Amino acid sequence: MNRVSFIFKDMTRVMAVFPLLLCFCISGCMVGPNFTRPEPAVPDTWVDANAESTTQPTVAEAALQEWWTVFNDAKLTALVQEAFQSNLDLQIATTRIRQARASRGIAVSGIGPTVDTSGSFRRTQADSGGSNSRSSTFSTYLAGFDAGWEIDIFGGVRRGIEAADAQLQAAVENRRNVLVTLAAEVARNYIELCTFQQRLAITSQNLTAQKHSAELTRRRFEGGFVSGLDVANANAQVATTEAQIPLLESNVRQTIYALSVLVGREPGALLLELSKTAVIPPVPPAIPTGVPSDLLRRRPDIRLAEADIHAATANIGVAEADLFPRVTISASVGWNADNASDLFSATSRFWSFGPSVSWNLFQTGRTLSDIELHKALQDESIIAYRQTVLTAIQEVENALIASTKEQEHYQSLQAAVIATRKAVELATALYTEGQTDFLDVLIAQRALFLSEDSLAQSNQVMAVELIALYKALGGGWRREEVVTSGEEK
Repeated sequence: MNRVSFIFKDMTRVMAVFPLLLCFCISGCMVGPNFTRPEPAVPDTWVDANAESTTQPTVAEAALQEWWTVFNDAKLTALVQEAFQSNLDLQIATTRIRQARASRGIAVSGIGPTVDTSGSFRRTQADSGGSNSRSSTFSTYLAGFDAGWEIDIFGGVRRGIEAADAQLQAAVENRRNVLVTLAAEVARNYIELCTFQQRLAITSQNLTAQKHSAELTRRRFEGGFVSGLDVANANAQVATTEAQIPLLESNVRQTIYALSVLVGREPGALLLELSKTAVIPPVPPAIPTGVPSDLLRRRPDIRLAEADIHAATANIGVAEADLFPRVTISASVGWNADNASDLFSATSRFWSFGPSVSWNLFQTGRTLSDIELHKALQDESIIAYRQTVLTAIQEVENALIASTKEQEHYQSLQAAVIATRKAVELATALYTEGQTDFLDVLIAQRALFLSEDSLAQSNQVMAVELIALYKALGGGWRREEVVTSGEEK
């Protein structure tokens, strides 16, 4: 029990100065520039904001968090939720948060002392030499503790922790960015699937009508009312329309495969579930887009770029700390004895304590070049941040103008479909009565097929542009998701 008391008594004396040195370290200076949050110039309003957008200046947070629910499609919502649970890219982004957190722990460990313990036993035989040499054998027992602490006087370690904090935040924002992209990709592929299925149904309906017209033409040819040219044209149109079906079926399969992989399953996993023809979800009214400055707090890629600037700025301080001397406090406590029974006695005890200073006075400009390197990296991150902001604003503007113009396009196509359906009815009736040739029927049927197909595609484009707008606004992630899962500091 006395030997244990000796150990703790000596270690207490040696380590008693560490709290004082820690206070000095924390209150010491920190080299390198301090991070300043960037304030890029952004416009006050959107160029193509419509009346609904300008009357409501901010976007509701809840509406952006789960924007896919505005399509009111239970299957789409289920696919997005499954992707959030099982997507492999998202799992990779989550592991990178763990990596960043572990790296931060490594950086934090540099702020405090280290203590090592060691013990050894050695049996030695020695010869005394000379004509009457005799050999002797003796044992050596050694045990002790070694402590060391590099005092962070100039803040190099603290700047490293600051950089690690920023890199951890960047990893969090990267995961959020994956969430935004993932939700948009699932929704876009689902809309495309519904569109391919709708176009396939339209093609099949038109094919049925064209086959009926071809049969009617064949009977009229057999009755001597029309020439063989009408029959050939009718059969050619049937074959042309029929040729579109395999391509659309291939598109349906490939889109299902893509959705299966997005939700973390093998390509054919959703074939049974998604093969049934689905209706293209109706596009909801235009959403309030808020103001451009909202993007700075909402879009994860902008927040990620800001965190990169912070990390680059802190790393300049890490590099500049190498210009200054390093002060290390070292301490040792141990026991050295020839007999195991005397190992922890007072007479076998030894200790040492003292500071040491090291300073790289000449490195052929290596440290200065390293500082310039990190300054250049900071400049690069600032430029990348500005580019990210400009790209974000452009994406919103693109989605706004595309959505507005596609709505106009869709309305025109609706009118065209109504008109061509009427034309098909009239041309078929006139042809049956022998008042016109088959060419008019052929032209009308082809126009109807093209206009219905174009209408379905326009419906798809409107939905996809709305998805692009929600993505551009940074929708698809919730702050509490990251916090509750322990993925944000």
